[in-house]
Amino acid sequence: MTTQPQAYPARLTIDYPEKLDRASSFFRLIFVIPILVILSLLTATATDTVTVITDSGEVLSRVTTTGLGITGGLFVATMLMIVFRQRYPRWWFDFALALNRFSNRVGAYMALLTDRYPSTEDEQSVHLDLEYPNVEQDLSRWMPLVKWLLAIPHYIVLAVLVVGAIFAILIAWFAILFTGRYPRALFDYVVGVGRWALRVQAYATLLITDRYPPFSLQ
Repeated sequence: MTTQPQAYPARLTIDYPEKLDRASSFFRLIFVIPILVILSLLTATATDTVTVITDSGEVLSRVTTTGLGITGGLFVATMLMIVFRQRYPRWWFDFALALNRFSNRVGAYMALLTDRYPSTEDEQSVHLDLEYPNVEQDLSRWMPLVKWLLAIPHYIVLAVLVVGAIFAILIAWFAILFTGRYPRALFDYVVGVGRWALRVQAYATLLITDRYPPFSLQ
């Protein structure tokens, strides 16, 4: 009796659209600006500049500090909690899940994978799921310290795949303008790159699993 391989604890699927709007696709980079501004406000880093001035008005020194932003801060905080307390606060996980669902809806809209304007709450056609870990049973206390290093091969491969995805989206853009359809092979490839990136993120930065991500678009 054969057993089915256990599903990876980070999953992404996007419903294939039978027909796409030509006008919406043509002006996509303009239409996406408002929701991109909202997403950037949620994820942007914070920068503070401190200027020290003498009594005579002379600028003595200037110090610029840059924060990690929400996603970077959440990664560091989660890493420290796992290492020192073996805990992963549920509300941190829920926030990360909601933020990743939202950002992937925006990404899918930018990549022409859907015509539906990204919602801040509704799932729409982008289905993303992360499994909440049992830290004591599923996660090694010290692995978060080296996961970013172990994931370097994935970063290299993903850099190449993302370049390919950009060309795929450009070709799909022309195809949509002429036919109203997203070529299925290009659609599956772009979604696969997003799925691959999500698994690497779940392993290296969200820290929800110690299972090494597979080198696969599926």
